[in-house]
Amino acid sequence: MSVRAESVRSGWERATGPRAVGILGIALGALSFWLALPPVHARNTVLPVAVGILGAAAGIWAVSRRERRVGWGAIAAALVGIVGAILATRSSLTHLDIVVFWGALVTATLRWATPLTFAAIGGMFSERSGVVNIGLEGMMLVGAFFGALGADKTGSWEGGLLIAMAAGGALALIHAFFAIHLRADQIVGGTAINFLALGITGYLYVDVYGQQGTPTNLPAIPDVHFNWLQHVPPHQLGSFLDNSFGQMNLMVWLMFPLLIVSYIVMFKTPIGLRIRAVGEHPRAADTVGISVYAVRYSAVVVSGVLAALGGAYLSIGFVHSFSEGMTNGRGFIALAALIFGGWRPFGAFGAALLFGFSSALALRLPDAYGSSAGTLFQALPYVLTLIAVAGVIGRSIPPAAIGRPYKKQ
Repeated sequence: MSVRAESVRSGWERATGPRAVGILGIALGALSFWLALPPVHARNTVLPVAVGILGAAAGIWAVSRRERRVGWGAIAAALVGIVGAILATRSSLTHLDIVVFWGALVTATLRWATPLTFAAIGGMFSERSGVVNIGLEGMMLVGAFFGALGADKTGSWEGGLLIAMAAGGALALIHAFFAIHLRADQIVGGTAINFLALGITGYLYVDVYGQQGTPTNLPAIPDVHFNWLQHVPPHQLGSFLDNSFGQMNLMVWLMFPLLIVSYIVMFKTPIGLRIRAVGEHPRAADTVGISVYAVRYSAVVVSGVLAALGGAYLSIGFVHSFSEGMTNGRGFIALAALIFGGWRPFGAFGAALLFGFSSALALRLPDAYGSSAGTLFQALPYVLTLIAVAGVIGRSIPPAAIGRPYKKQ
């Protein structure tokens, strides 16, 4: 019995040790950057660089133990932390205080991450079932337009959300029909969906609103206020919590239960087991009585509904208007977040936070460093997208049957 217990323990250590060290390396990389930022204000690069080197060493050790994804992530975090710390120590304290206001950065990060998270979770359902959904961008755009149109015509943001969900589901159903029933190339079909959405929303926008644009008084998804946060002791903590979470949109708060529910559904229920079985081995799933077509149709439609909710948040929860092509590539970034996150809800959310933070920081940089710095930093989400797609930081393993049409025999 003791030999068996020792074998189990050593196996557990082999599995978790390198991963834990890699996660520690990521934390050290983030810490190295934080040490040079407000409120710490380290003006010497020795400590931040030393902490960053420790993080990189932890990443190298994890990679040498075949924990490549977390290990390379730690190395990348350490390099970014060291470079960021060096740049921060060369900057003036005044400029740093303008850019790095943590309460505003946290709020803006969550605001930018919300539409990406909705779309990424939607993409998870579709791709876990074996259907590639490049059309997330188009489904978000349709959700943004019909959310604004529905809110305008029904006089309520609830009506806008319902109509956006219906529009996103309908567009996803078209994609599902071509991908599942006609067995068309799913990447080409998803690209066609994006162009179709761009054409439909552009035409209807001009036809319905002309040159006037959407009304300025569109019913908006409300913000949720927690005024009591400012009274949390001590005063500094209460001020930070109030600035960060005291006034955020309802859709931002709905994002958190969505993450929990989607994880439970996908990994803890028979429904999720069927979706994953169809995405991994559809023939075997069909053999035991699971309808591959029904599962895939349902999963793709759910992906369209969730992506449309992300688009509707943009139009009637964030910007409070609609403009042509306003999603601006966020569907593709959401797909990259999904790949970064290993086709899992919380992993995708973490990647969405990374993209959201870069967008939030890019908006604050011009106030202190000029427009060129902000413009350069705005390219970071797209650089990270390329890294995710290329699989530079650990290669994600997709569902085995993804992109493969299934023909029932």
